[in-house]
Amino acid sequence: MISGRGGSMMRGGRIRPPRRPPTQSNGVNEFEQCWEKLREALRDIHMRNAGNLSFEQLYRFSYKIVLKKAGHQLYERVKEFEEQWFAEEVMPPIWALISKKLISVALDEVPGTSVIERRTLGEQFLRGVRNSWENHNISMNMIADILMYLDRGFSQDHGQPLIYIVTIGLYRDHILRSSLKAIGSDYLVFDIFNATIIDQINMERGGDVIDKALLRSCINMLEILYETDEELEHERLYLTSFEPVYLQNSRDYYRAECDRLLREGDASAWLRYTQGRLAEEADRCQTTVSVLSLPKIMQVLEQELITKHLEEFLGVEGSGIKAMIDNDRIEDLSILYQLIARVDPKRAALRQALALRVVELGREIEQTLKSTDFSIVQPADTEEAADGADKSKPKALNAAAQQTAAAIRWVDDVLILKDKFDRLWSTCFAEDLILQTALTKSFSDFVNSFERSSEYVSLFIDDNLKRGIKGKTEAEVDAVLDKAITLLRYIGEKDKFEQYYQKHLARRLLHAKSESQEVEQEMISRMKRELGNNFTQKFEGMFRDMHTSRETTDQYRDYVRGLGEISKSQIDLNISVLAGNNWPKEIMGRTSGLADGPKAKAIYPREIQGLQDSFFQFYTKNRNGRVLTWIGNLGNADIKCVFPKIPGKTTGPLSKERRYEVNVSTYGMIVLMLFNNTAEGEWLSFEEIQEKTNIPQPDLINVLTSLSVIKTYRILLKESQTKSAAKPGDRFTFNREFFSKAIKIKVPSVNATNRVENDEERRETDKKAEETRMYITDAAIVRIMKQRKELGHAQLITEVIQVLASRFKPDVPLIKRRIEALITREYIDRAELADGSPAYQYVA
Repeated sequence: MISGRGGSMMRGGRIRPPRRPPTQSNGVNEFEQCWEKLREALRDIHMRNAGNLSFEQLYRFSYKIVLKKAGHQLYERVKEFEEQWFAEEVMPPIWALISKKLISVALDEVPGTSVIERRTLGEQFLRGVRNSWENHNISMNMIADILMYLDRGFSQDHGQPLIYIVTIGLYRDHILRSSLKAIGSDYLVFDIFNATIIDQINMERGGDVIDKALLRSCINMLEILYETDEELEHERLYLTSFEPVYLQNSRDYYRAECDRLLREGDASAWLRYTQGRLAEEADRCQTTVSVLSLPKIMQVLEQELITKHLEEFLGVEGSGIKAMIDNDRIEDLSILYQLIARVDPKRAALRQALALRVVELGREIEQTLKSTDFSIVQPADTEEAADGADKSKPKALNAAAQQTAAAIRWVDDVLILKDKFDRLWSTCFAEDLILQTALTKSFSDFVNSFERSSEYVSLFIDDNLKRGIKGKTEAEVDAVLDKAITLLRYIGEKDKFEQYYQKHLARRLLHAKSESQEVEQEMISRMKRELGNNFTQKFEGMFRDMHTSRETTDQYRDYVRGLGEISKSQIDLNISVLAGNNWPKEIMGRTSGLADGPKAKAIYPREIQGLQDSFFQFYTKNRNGRVLTWIGNLGNADIKCVFPKIPGKTTGPLSKERRYEVNVSTYGMIVLMLFNNTAEGEWLSFEEIQEKTNIPQPDLINVLTSLSVIKTYRILLKESQTKSAAKPGDRFTFNREFFSKAIKIKVPSVNATNRVENDEERRETDKKAEETRMYITDAAIVRIMKQRKELGHAQLITEVIQVLASRFKPDVPLIKRRIEALITREYIDRAELADGSPAYQYVA
């Protein structure tokens, strides 16, 4: 009995030749006798009637033939037998399955045939081919075992392919490559075979159920067969004949599908379709086709469904990238990222689309800000109303408050937008660093395109540190500080932000407006970690001044007690001694320029002057050479005011004397104490008050407006009582009929709070920033030249830009002007490099 190929007698094993010596007989007759036995055995094997055959006997026949040097004849006889077998036994059943209808459906793609009919015709044909192949393959394995000595004694010695390879190749040449001209077609069986498999695959793509196992066995045949009997790995029939057709058909199929999706104009449907098809084709390569085609079919899908029309799908109105972002379509964006990541490692299309949308939404925030009316704000957006106030009534805001509300609104909207894209980045984009860089740059671009961004961010921090963190947990406070630092990273002109923050911090410290000193210090620490020691040097100096001032005040009080001058009428003094370099010029009484002198000194009441002299003597006792300049526009004072009984009033508050403790600004104190020396009913003009107090006109207008216009705090009466601000020409008198339910009254200072600058103030700030940048640029150039001694012009410009980039983006013309100025001042000198290019030398 013959065992199949691959058993214990598999080809390649060691087989001993028979020991029986060959009988002497005629060589030709003996060959024919042996071949006849072998031919009958081959037929029985093909007919599945090999049960009674003896492997040893058949092997001996082939062995004898090879020993008789007739191996070539046996080799050719086997081939001829197989060719005849194909012609007589294999081809007729296959030809019977190849009908004109099958050809028209598979190759000519004639419409009108139902899916069921197409599937039935295709499966019958493929099943017939598969069965014939499997029968042939099994037979060739058994025949190769019988003729094993032929391979050893003839094929290998004469450089011929093994008998198994030749006989398997005959199936390729006589079955698959057979022509159909006999039935009037120019196609080959191979053409119908390939087309039928692909038609079955397309039916499955359309949602029909097919016999995957049948297709897999057919594909397996193509993987086994080669173009020639040399069996080169890259010449598998699957790779040379089927795969190119399969890939081209897939390309055409998905190109048409993509065109259909474009016409429908639904990007969301395109995303899900593409994702599904990628998974489907990957699974098909594992179960139906071959894993050899997996990377190639994936490339086809990526090109046809993603790369070619990506820009068009991203721009689809109502469902493209804009709609996905605006409507937080998390799933769509996740799929989009996965698809783009497959085809573009740099994510260029997604990166550009996200950056563009960030800038567009940033500009929309700015436009919304311009069109929003901030004159009325609902109570929910304001501070808690005072006791007895109507909390449901909207509160009208003045111009300054409107601008500040706009600043807070802009920053809040930017932070909301930042949170939105951060959420998309972590949820949809797998925290991709490339996209993070693009988002950061786009946020920075639109933030810096808004000319008031530095001021608005500082006001946002100011608002939160004054009242925004009240009642918040430590984690919530940390979140606010993190948002502030995030915004600060985006700002390009950090020197302007420094000016605004210095000004706002000064007001918080001097007016005791900070909700928490610890949070203030933490904010400075985070800025220091982010931007370095130089950036926060002045801020830290301001805190040191305030701490030193508290100690100095306590020491002064001990000093006064030591003199024994304490009396009930003694004025309690709290002093803030400010170092000029740490505090803003406006706070220190300078208007502009680093060398401007202080404003004109106000004329204080005699009681206050005595107090000033006393403190000066104490302060200079151990500090020789120190100069103290009193700044009256930032301090405040508590004054005990007595309002007399009004003659003729017998009932009500005005029928008796009224005493209040009024908190006013230092200038307000000077003005009120001026009215201590006026007779009843006496009026003082604006000009008289200014002459007697020497208070600068803008500050005097604010003080008189606070004391005479605001109804709740109208301690002075203004002639022609209106709601308009005080102005030169107005006259004022003490309001003896003033009445308030509260004993302690705090008179608000007009324009004393931090607010958005008007156009004139912003121009002044820009001017100061330009002046400061000149000095910073000079210092940077000198430091670089001092270190390098000699440097080329272009390299110096580059290094200066690198040094200053952390504070602001310097203009090249500014750097050139400062270089010329330093040459004039003999800090550096002109020189030339070896190649003749311009350079500079440091002058020691």
